[in-house]
Amino acid sequence: MRAMLLDAPGLQLRAAVVPSPSPGSGQVLLRVRACGICRTDLHVADGELSGAKTPLVLGHEIVGEVVSGEEGAGAFAAGDRVGVPWLAWTCGECRFCRAGRENLCDRARFTGYQVDGGYAEYTVADARFCFRLPEGYSDAEAAPLLCAGLIGHRALRAAGGEAERLGIYGFGAAAHIVAQVARHEGRRIFAFTRSGDVEGQAFARELGAVWAGASTEPPPEPLDAAIIFAPVGALVPAALAAVEKAGVVVCAGIHMSAIPSFPYEILWGERTIRSVANLTRRDGEEFLALAGRVPLQVATETLALEHANEGLDRLRRGQVRGAAVLTPIQPAAG
Repeated sequence: MRAMLLDAPGLQLRAAVVPSPSPGSGQVLLRVRACGICRTDLHVADGELSGAKTPLVLGHEIVGEVVSGEEGAGAFAAGDRVGVPWLAWTCGECRFCRAGRENLCDRARFTGYQVDGGYAEYTVADARFCFRLPEGYSDAEAAPLLCAGLIGHRALRAAGGEAERLGIYGFGAAAHIVAQVARHEGRRIFAFTRSGDVEGQAFARELGAVWAGASTEPPPEPLDAAIIFAPVGALVPAALAAVEKAGVVVCAGIHMSAIPSFPYEILWGERTIRSVANLTRRDGEEFLALAGRVPLQVATETLALEHANEGLDRLRRGQVRGAAVLTPIQPAAG
């Protein structure tokens, strides 16, 4: 099969022809129909997340068609469309797994990081960690739901159900999805982008934001909560200064630059800073069921497999409107 390989952090992906994978016990073999390009892929490719296996096939927003499965993978049949998320495997035995917090499992393995992902024609996945996908979304539209949507969903829950005035810092793939969910819940969205990103601010307003401006600007009124998707540590004190007393600041990325020191007064007043780590299968089931009930407008820009480096570069420069997605490699017949 054709695949795009990361030979070492900091290098461009290399186009290669490699043996197609074979499913092991409990796994399914999938024909890749779409794979989103996520900011976490950038963090892995650039070496900001250490511990990746190499050579590596990136990609953890995978929409695939089941080709075959081994013993223990009976939940899916050949031809089923399934989604593969970031969380690839957990031990099921540690105190976090036993408490329903498998996202914190110390032995967890992740798709496109410790196990090969979807920047290829085929991939294998543990059937227990695959999701059935809602109808009404094309393959390209469904792909970003599997990480951008899931992390946004978990971050929104962490922001609290009473947060009516919600700030979103960094208006990319995750933000443009979670903003629609938040609006469905009756919240008001205040969108923050890079200075000068007029297009991004206009995009946020198209999706219902009541205000959009630069992250260096204060919002026109205090916020109840803020979610930070941009991997910029300096946004943490900015968001703290923007939220009212008892406000919550949620750091939703897997990597962030150093957070600068800030005066205690902007934390005082029972404000909270918290992070969101990975996802659980329950998150996936809840969010994908929600996506099936609430039609989401998923903005995508599609690229062929061999243009994966271009997609990563465009994401790095902030030049993607919504989500970048590698198009189906071998579309299903019909």
